[in-house]
Amino acid sequence: MTLPTGEQFVLETSTASGDLSATITAVAAGIRTLSINGIDLVPPFAEDVSPPSGAGIVLVPWPNRIRDGIWTNDGVEHRLAITEPKLNNAIHGLLRYTEYRVVDQQRDSVTLSATVYPQLGYPYLLETAVHYELVADGLRVTHHFENQGGAPAPIALGTHPYVKIGGVPTSDLVLRIDAASHIEVDDRLLPTGEVPVDGTEWDLRDGRRVGDLQLDDAFGEVVSRDGEVLHSLTAPDGRSVSIWADDEFEYVQVYTSRNFPGEEGDVAIAIEPMTAPAEAFNSGRGLRWLDPGEAWELSWGIRFEGFTAE
Repeated sequence: MTLPTGEQFVLETSTASGDLSATITAVAAGIRTLSINGIDLVPPFAEDVSPPSGAGIVLVPWPNRIRDGIWTNDGVEHRLAITEPKLNNAIHGLLRYTEYRVVDQQRDSVTLSATVYPQLGYPYLLETAVHYELVADGLRVTHHFENQGGAPAPIALGTHPYVKIGGVPTSDLVLRIDAASHIEVDDRLLPTGEVPVDGTEWDLRDGRRVGDLQLDDAFGEVVSRDGEVLHSLTAPDGRSVSIWADDEFEYVQVYTSRNFPGEEGDVAIAIEPMTAPAEAFNSGRGLRWLDPGEAWELSWGIRFEGFTAE
């Protein structure tokens, strides 16, 4: 049977904290499940549905939104397909419905690849790959990009993981976002400015209870400590699940949903590391240009702490 998320790749390993497993999907190279000793670290969803609210998918060659799908380079206007009709934006890149190819699969890892072909609004040839690997403290994800075309190609990367601690209401978890600025947006969720979070409701550096928050917000000036950025959810008993990323992920989007399938009556939360914010193709902020033949590699992951083997 063909599934909406394509082939399912089940990863398994044993750690000092117990049995760790994940399910990665071929479509959008997404994370469908991740658990330690049967405790969910992401909200799982059924294999026969598309990822709800983009859960777990890869966002490339841009995350977030581009106004009217229009951007300009060297005086040439490019028009992308409108994939968010309600707000008339192009959203979340070009591979969210693409089936990735299997490059390599082991018991605890899988490497998938997909090609971004020249197309409407993006006349570039980009080879992409993503490597998922279970490690001692969670899931490590490494992205590789190479420009196989004849002209410099713009690229930004985002990911869309939801995170949780199974058995604990997500509303009772404490969210910490290590970012010093908040990106203000208009009614189409496109940036209008950026302000310091100091003294505002957007200051999440010291932690806020998830149930008290309603977010679909981007943050900048993400803090890098020893080359790593870190955002976390912590349970009352001290266990935590974190999103870590290389310091090239200079932005993060946080989204709360109160109607995520299977999480009814509670909050689901996505912590989305991004190398660039919305409108990057127009503003240039965080945007990387790869020369012909140039490659780019970077990593992020989901880390658990405080869990013990049964």
